[in-house]
Amino acid sequence: MKIPKSLLVDPEKSTVYGTFAVAISIWAFSYSYLFGQILILAYYAVWLPLIMVDYRRLLRHASSAWLPLAFAIYVCLSVFWSDAPGITLRTAIQYCSHIACAYIAARTVSVRTLTIGSLIGIFLVLLYSLMVGGYSYDGLDGTYNFVGAFSSKNQIGFVASLGIYFCVVLLTFLRRGRISLFLTAPVLVLSAYLLVISHSATSMASVPAVLALVALLAMTKKLSLRYRRVIFLVGACGLVAVTAVAFAGLLDFVLGVFGKDSTLTGRTYLWEQGWRAAQQAPILGVGYAGYWVQGFAEAERLWNEFYITTRSGFHFHNTYVEALVELGYVGATLISLIIVRTLWGHISALIFRTWQAESVILAGVMVLLFIRSFVEVETLNPYIMGSFLLYYSYFKLVKVPVARPRWTAASLAEPETAKG
Repeated sequence: MKIPKSLLVDPEKSTVYGTFAVAISIWAFSYSYLFGQILILAYYAVWLPLIMVDYRRLLRHASSAWLPLAFAIYVCLSVFWSDAPGITLRTAIQYCSHIACAYIAARTVSVRTLTIGSLIGIFLVLLYSLMVGGYSYDGLDGTYNFVGAFSSKNQIGFVASLGIYFCVVLLTFLRRGRISLFLTAPVLVLSAYLLVISHSATSMASVPAVLALVALLAMTKKLSLRYRRVIFLVGACGLVAVTAVAFAGLLDFVLGVFGKDSTLTGRTYLWEQGWRAAQQAPILGVGYAGYWVQGFAEAERLWNEFYITTRSGFHFHNTYVEALVELGYVGATLISLIIVRTLWGHISALIFRTWQAESVILAGVMVLLFIRSFVEVETLNPYIMGSFLLYYSYFKLVKVPVARPRWTAASLAEPETAKG
């Protein structure tokens, strides 16, 4: 049986395969550390073979990927000055292939398919964590938090927050019939429940902010371009004012609601340590993935101070600090440009061009990642949901026209018949 190419690579027709591929990816991002390399191979298997299906579609407008490509090349080049070249080389190859998979996904999967596939994957991931029922003790704030099958409350909190977000946007922008209400209800309830018992302050604080922004962007659909720009200016000024008030004293109150203090459970100390480490190699850094290495004195010291007995899976809890340490000012600038370019690209599309639900959804995803980038590291590592969504959203900024088959004119003259 011959399967039409469009069912695999055409975003308008690849709903079934795309949903399956995204769900497999979500499972791999969540539990590859638990089930091993088989999930990573499955992740590659659902995306990379699509290159052979229709390479022309994937290469069309490939020049638009110059910024992620520059960052990927720089990450690979850091092996030449890395303190741990072997680890840097292996992780850099993984990160580059991860970007390639996100690029393929952006070319072959629509935002609606991404949303549906994510909801299926998230539901299965959270259901498995609920069955495992794991809790962990936080030695810094003295609390027990639900982690399920994850190693951190912040990881399960992020997955749960995405579950809530994708449920809301599916029902608001992408729903087709009442059946969507019944299908998303279990995902929404499970996500909300696990988010609460995980006690992930970052996730609980970011979800309402993102949903409020999406609601504002949704309301702009009925407005002309002029009024959209006015609302954007008012909103930007309001954001600056709220930020100023927060740093003037409201921040401690908000953190107190979530049981945190102004040190963010030791994060500010980590940022200080990261800034000091970055000064050792400020321009180029110590090499991609070249800091948190077993046997390195500073990494071992911080693992010990923060009770990380596994001596792995730890970071500076700030994307930009982590980038400064590993990749210096050059790398931190590149990843910052990617994040800002993607965020502004989708928001500006709503302000200056025709309103589209896809831009609202991806703008919300980027705002969520942007907020979390100041307290987590979710865009610098391979095989995690944050970096996949970042590059998917970036590559979606360029609309690739669908190649239409060339039709040949058929002769309308009747064939001559033999005269007998």
